[in-house]
Amino acid sequence: MLKVTRMNHIGVPVSDLDRSVRWYEDVLGVAANGVTISADNAALGAVVEVENPAMRAVFSLAGDNVLLELIQYDRPVPKPFEGRNCDVGVMHLCFEVDDMDAAVRHLRERGVHLNADPVILASGDGIHVGELAGTKILYLRDPDGIQLELFELPR
Repeated sequence: MLKVTRMNHIGVPVSDLDRSVRWYEDVLGVAANGVTISADNAALGAVVEVENPAMRAVFSLAGDNVLLELIQYDRPVPKPFEGRNCDVGVMHLCFEVDDMDAAVRHLRERGVHLNADPVILASGDGIHVGELAGTKILYLRDPDGIQLELFELPR
C-alpha cells in the first residue's frame, strides 16, 4: 500500500520567473533557497505531458516546512491563468500569518490585489466552520493572477 510520508513541494507555473521570485520574497517573505533547475529534454515532456518543453524553476522555502517551486516554461508558450476558485483543478496556496491586520497593511502598501477585506470565520447563516471559528482569512492574487490565501488562526 502506498503511504505518503510528507509534503515536499508545490509547483506553480508563472509567466516571468524573475518577477515572481522577487514578488514572493518582497511581498510574502518566501525567499529562494538557492536550488534552481532548468530542463530542455524530451524525457521531461513525457513526465509532465507537455510536448518538447523547456523550463526553468526556482525553489523557495515557505515557512519551515514546504518548498514552493516557481516554474517558467519557455516552451511551449503558456496560456495566462484564467481559473476561478470554483473551477475543477484550480488550487490555491494558503500561507499562515501571525498578524492579519499587519499583513493587510503590508499588502496594500505594495499595491497587491486583495479580493476583499479579511473575513473572520463564524458559524451561522448556512456556514458551519467548526474548529476554524475565529480564523481570519484573506484572498489575494500574485502577479499572474494566481489565487493565494492568508490564514491567521485564533489565539
